[in-house]
Amino acid sequence: MLVLTRKTGESIQIGDDIELTVISVKGDQVKLGINAPKNVDIHRKEVYLSIQEENTEASKGIDNLFNLLSKND
Repeated sequence: MLVLTRKTGESIQIGDDIELTVISVKGDQVKLGINAPKNVDIHRKEVYLSIQEENTEASKGIDNLFNLLSKND
């Protein structure tokens, strides 16, 4: 993990097209601004993990469907 120190108003550049800017720091909260292309999905980590879990559960049903279809051949 890369750890960087930034002050309010300072940024971090990721690749050519993603920029993270520290908007404010209040107590133990940091507000970040993210500039990225519209085709880049940006989620809080807990939301991302929930999406991954839901996708895994949904794909289990597809695997079962494929197994049923192959038995009928």
